Amino acid sequence: MAAGADGRSGVADADATHAETPSDGDGDGDGDGPAEASGRPVDTGGGTVGSEGADGEAAGAGAQLSEAEAEIAAQRALRERIERRKAEKTAPVEAGAKLSGQAADLLAAVRAVESGAKSGDAFFASPAPAPRRVAPAPAPTPGAGPAAPSRVAPVAGPVAAAPESVASVRAVLSEGGAPEALAAPVVGVLGEQAGQVLRDDPWQLLSVPGVRPEQADGFARALLGAECGPGDERRTAALVGWLLEREAVQGHTALESGAVRKALAEHKVPDPDEAIQHAVAEGVVLVFQDGGADDADSDEPVEVLLGLDRYALAEESLADGLARLASTFSDEAAEAGSWEAGGVSPSAAELIRAVASNGLVAHSGGEAARAEPAALLVVARGLGLRAYAASHSADGRRRLAAAIDDASASVTVTGLLAGTEGPGRDEDGALALDLLVVLDAPQLDVETAAVLVESLADGTRLVLSGDPGVLSSAGAGRVFADLLAARACPHIVSRTPDPGPIGELVSGIGIGELNQVEAPGKEVVIVPVRDAGEAVHRTVQLVADSVPRAFGLSPAQIQVITPGHGGSAGTRALNAALKQRLNPGPGRFGGFDPGDRIAHVPAPGRTLPGTVVSADADGLRLDCEGTPVVVPKDRVEATVRHAWALTAHQATGMRWPAVVVVLPGDAAPALSRPWIYTAFSRGERHLSVVHGVDQALPRAVTEIPDRPRTTRLRTLLQPPAESPAAQESAS
Repeated sequence: MAAGADGRSGVADADATHAETPSDGDGDGDGDGPAEASGRPVDTGGGTVGSEGADGEAAGAGAQLSEAEAEIAAQRALRERIERRKAEKTAPVEAGAKLSGQAADLLAAVRAVESGAKSGDAFFASPAPAPRRVAPAPAPTPGAGPAAPSRVAPVAGPVAAAPESVASVRAVLSEGGAPEALAAPVVGVLGEQAGQVLRDDPWQLLSVPGVRPEQADGFARALLGAECGPGDERRTAALVGWLLEREAVQGHTALESGAVRKALAEHKVPDPDEAIQHAVAEGVVLVFQDGGADDADSDEPVEVLLGLDRYALAEESLADGLARLASTFSDEAAEAGSWEAGGVSPSAAELIRAVASNGLVAHSGGEAARAEPAALLVVARGLGLRAYAASHSADGRRRLAAAIDDASASVTVTGLLAGTEGPGRDEDGALALDLLVVLDAPQLDVETAAVLVESLADGTRLVLSGDPGVLSSAGAGRVFADLLAARACPHIVSRTPDPGPIGELVSGIGIGELNQVEAPGKEVVIVPVRDAGEAVHRTVQLVADSVPRAFGLSPAQIQVITPGHGGSAGTRALNAALKQRLNPGPGRFGGFDPGDRIAHVPAPGRTLPGTVVSADADGLRLDCEGTPVVVPKDRVEATVRHAWALTAHQATGMRWPAVVVVLPGDAAPALSRPWIYTAFSRGERHLSVVHGVDQALPRAVTEIPDRPRTTRLRTLLQPPAESPAAQESAS
C-alpha cells in the first residue's frame, strides 16, 4: 500500500462503481459521545456539570446498577480477598535507599502514616469551613452516561436511593448552584450521608463522573465563600484523585509523580509537592517505586508512581494469581505424551505441548492463529478435561464454537464470570474447569483479569491468547502486553499467517509497513475523497450498492468503521446518512425505528450489536444477536446508538464479511498503528478504505506504534533474575 504519485496511498484502483459526484461537507472532529467510553475521541472538549468528559467517557449516573447475582458474588469475593491481603501487610511499600528530595518526602509521608507513627492530621491541618453563599445555577445537565456492567437481559436502572438522602443532597446542590439532577448520582457515589459529606468537602463532587474541576471549584466557592482558595487541602486531595481517575480512562493504572505535579500546577495548585504528600497521607492515592529502578549502584533518579488503590490492588492480586497458576505444573510432573495430537499445524502442536507442561501460557497470533487454541481445546476435551474458551464478544464466541464444532465449550468472558455461560462454579466458588483459554486477551483490563484469575482454582491451566497488534482494552491496564514483556511464562508465537490480500496488508501494518498488495478480486480497494462530505457520500454508496453488488452481500453484512463519533464523517453523521438510505423512518422511539441497526453499550468496552424490535412502556426492545434486551427509556440515550458505523474500539473482537474504513481529514490526529491494524483486520472478504488523510495514514503506521500506558503489572510479574541487581550479583 505504497504512496502513489498523487500523494495518496493505493492498493488497487477504486472500482468504477465507486465514482460518484461528491457532496460538500466539513468536519468538526469533536469525537465525543456516551457510547464511546470504550474508545478515544478525535477531539476533546469541556462541558457543564454532568456532561460528557473531555476524555471520551460519558457522564455516568454514578449510582450502582443491578448485576447478575453470580457476577456480584464473584467480584465481592475478590474484593474481600484483596482487602484481607491488604490488611495483613504490615510493612510499607518497598522502596529503594537512594531516594532523595521530593521522592523521599513522598515515601516518608506514606511510611509514617502506614506505620501509625503519625496520622494524616499530623502532616496537615484542615482549615475551618468558610461562610456559605448561593451562586447562580450553571447550565442544565445533559443526559446520564453509560451504566456499569450488567448482564444481557432486561436492563435494570439505577438502584433507587433513599428519598431523604436525595432530598438532603438536592438542598446542598441548590445552595451551591449545582444542578439538582445530580442528587441521585451523588448519593450513589458518596452514600447515604452524601449531603453532609458535600457540606464538609464540596470538592467531593468531583467523584461524580462528568464533573470537572472548574465546576467543582464554583460549587465550593458558593458553599464556602471567599476563604477557600486553590491550595485548600480538600481541593488538592480531590484533584489528585480526579487526575488519576481521568488517566485511568486512557488506560493508565498509575501515573508518574512528576506528571501529577505538572497537572496540579496547571490547575493553579500553589504547592504541588505538598498537595501530593497530603493526598498520600490521607490515603487518596498510594505511592510506589518502580522495582526495575531499584539498583543500589545506579546514579539514575528513581521515579515514584502514584496510583489509586483499586487498580494497585487489582494489579497485585493479578500478579499473585498468575504466579500461583504458573507454578502449578512442571515439565517433570506433566504427562505431556498423552497430549500429543496428529493432524494439527506445527504451531498448534507447540501450543499443546506447552500447555501440557505449564499452568500459564501466552499465545499470540492473528485471526488465522485462533485455530491453534481451537485444536488445543479439542485435545484437552478428548482427555476428559473440563476445557473452555472465553472470547471478548459474542461474535468471537460463535466463531470459536464453529471451529471446534462444540458450542458448549465456547463462552464470553462476561458470561463466564456472571455464571450464565460455561460450567458455573464449584462449592468453593471457583470456576469448575481444568483449562481456560482466553481469546482476545489484549481486551482484558486489569480489574476483569484479576476477577478472572482469582476465580481459577489451583491446578487450573490458563492460556492467554490474542493478537498483540490490536488496540488495548477499554479499561485500565495492559494485561496481555505486560505479561509478554515480563516473560513470566512460556510464549508461543504462531507461525500461521492470515491469508489473502487483507491478511498480507494487515501483517505488514503490524510490523510498521504500509505495503501495496495485489488484490485481483477487489479484496482491498482504496477510495480517495477530498473532504468529509464526499467521504459520507461514498460510504453510503459502498454499503448500499457497490460492495453488495460485487460480493453478493447484504448491507447488514457490511460494517463501517471510523475513528470518532463527532465530525462531519464520524459515526453520528455516517449513521444518520446510512439510516436515511437503508431504514428511513421518523425515529419515533427516542430516535430509533424497528429494524434500525444498533449498538448497545451497557458498560464501557462492552458493545453488543443488534437491531431495534419495538418499544413500549418498559423501554426500547432490542434483539442483540438472538438475546432479547429491554433498555429502560431513561437509559436509551446513554447506552444505545445506531451502529451501521462504529469506532475501531467498539469493533474490536468482532469481524464481518466486508468492512468500510472511513478516514476523513480531521481523523488524522486519532490514527495510530494499532488503530489502523484493528480497523483494517475486521473484514473477512473485503476491505474498502475511504481515504481522505493523505500521508497521515502511512505516517501513523510507520511512526506511531502505540500510545503507551503506565502500569505496574510488568514490574510485579518480572522474575527476580530479570532485575539489574540480581543480574549483577549473579555475575
